[in-house]
Amino acid sequence: MSLRRRPKIGLALGAGGARGWAHIGVINGLVEAGIRPDIVCGTSMGSLVGAAYAAGELDRLQEWALSLGWRDVFGLMDFTLRGGLIRGKKLFEFMRARFGLQDITALPLPYGAVATELATGREVWLRSGHVLDAVRASIAIPGVFAPVLRDGELLVDGALVNPVPVSMCRALGADIVIAIDLGWAKLGYYRERAREQEPEADARRTAWWSRFMPARAEAAAAVESPDMPSALGVFFASFDIMQVRVGRSRLAGEPADALVTPILPDFAMMDFHRAREAIDEGHAAAERVRPVLEHLIGA
Repeated sequence: MSLRRRPKIGLALGAGGARGWAHIGVINGLVEAGIRPDIVCGTSMGSLVGAAYAAGELDRLQEWALSLGWRDVFGLMDFTLRGGLIRGKKLFEFMRARFGLQDITALPLPYGAVATELATGREVWLRSGHVLDAVRASIAIPGVFAPVLRDGELLVDGALVNPVPVSMCRALGADIVIAIDLGWAKLGYYRERAREQEPEADARRTAWWSRFMPARAEAAAAVESPDMPSALGVFFASFDIMQVRVGRSRLAGEPADALVTPILPDFAMMDFHRAREAIDEGHAAAERVRPVLEHLIGA
């Protein structure tokens, strides 16, 4: 009688800006449960955390994330008005010097990142070249990070077309796919509950951004309705809506075998200085779905 082959486990790490730190907590929870993914795919922030895990650098990334304050975050931003608000060169030069990483084909685990071709809207799977170059393209939020030129194509954030890359995990050979959807609680009940529990959250996020353009923010506040959100607030809220709607549609047509849903409704896209909260919630989300995973995988 032949022995049953161990299924290949794929991990699809979704987009979500600063909420992406929750991926670290989820992965830690999976490893504690004896579940070690064989294939890792990521979109946007998920591509960064996925690259760190595939390279064996997750602990170092977690240590760095937990050390970030808002001043550190701003210190890594090189502002521009060409292609987006942030050029991204300063951040990724820092990442390259700190983590190094390597070519995608040399990683211990199969890895891929999702980006979007700006000219056509085509979904692009990044499976070769330097890891950080792929991550940089995958996280290029339109209007925030400048696009990336790769092989003659301008690439932007993969969340525009495939926020939770289950399909890529399947294509790379995963028998079972665990997906982490960071947009789960950004609309509907959880978002309304977060507003009731923390009504000052929107004001806090506006103040956070106004630190790099205080004069402009102050002038705008003097002439606009206090109930009117900032332009960035409208943009980020709209991007959240797009990401959630596209993500739910893709997951309906290409469902994961298990879905992990960190609940972070009050997290702004650029709240990278709140890593501890996100990591803790990611770990809690993994614990919530652990019985399902143990039944599915037999861990």
